[in-house]
Amino acid sequence: MPLFGGKKDSAKKSRKEGKDADKTPSVEDKYILKEMLGTGAFSEVRLAESKDHPGQMFAVKIIDKKALKGKEDSLENEIKVLRRFSESVKQSGESLEEPYRLTHPNIVQLLETFEDKHKVYLIMELVTGGELFDRIVEKGSYTEKDASDLIRQVLEAVDYMHEQGVVHRDLKPENLLYYSPDEDSKIMISDFGLSKMEDSGIMATACGTPGYVAPEVLAQKPYGKAVDVWSIGVISYILLCGYPPFYDENDANLFA
Repeated sequence: MPLFGGKKDSAKKSRKEGKDADKTPSVEDKYILKEMLGTGAFSEVRLAESKDHPGQMFAVKIIDKKALKGKEDSLENEIKVLRRFSESVKQSGESLEEPYRLTHPNIVQLLETFEDKHKVYLIMELVTGGELFDRIVEKGSYTEKDASDLIRQVLEAVDYMHEQGVVHRDLKPENLLYYSPDEDSKIMISDFGLSKMEDSGIMATACGTPGYVAPEVLAQKPYGKAVDVWSIGVISYILLCGYPPFYDENDANLFA
């Protein structure tokens, strides 16, 4: 499952280059992989320290190719979208340009990618404040002032995404991360696995998370960027009230 470059062409090139191909740095050549930060269905996230810049910490998302089999398109799409939002993304061990900067301060940045026979490694900006979902559980609800400040950041980031032709399609508190544990930390949009590069302006694939999905998606009608705005409305409601506007343990009842 080559993710970087043409599949057949890159394979031929690698065989032709022989020894040169073997010189491509691995993730272990450039980073010290440290403790586990989290796990998912197809991946794990670990802390990583740069060997070139000791003390500089990142998050590395490690995807198991075997576990991902059949869902490769989702990963390739996520990488494509994240590259669009990153100032300079290096692949397969190319050196990072310093200093790097975010193209948007509220979107988690992909910095570098690696791939070997069994795994794909995404070197990501490290965010340490946890999910918005956890803070909602802790707080119960937000004041109007705090909620409006948070939603303003989300709206600005989503507006930027839409200007770049990207629709997230899965905005929810679990995919909004605090940059740091500080009370006034900025919020970051993450997890672009269901996002879509909007070519024609119209999409039709039903996807998203129950409770946050726009009516037109549920109705299996063509839809556009507005589905993200609906999800932000649901998040705003949860911030102010402490509970979702639409909820049922049975998804069929929820969607009825």
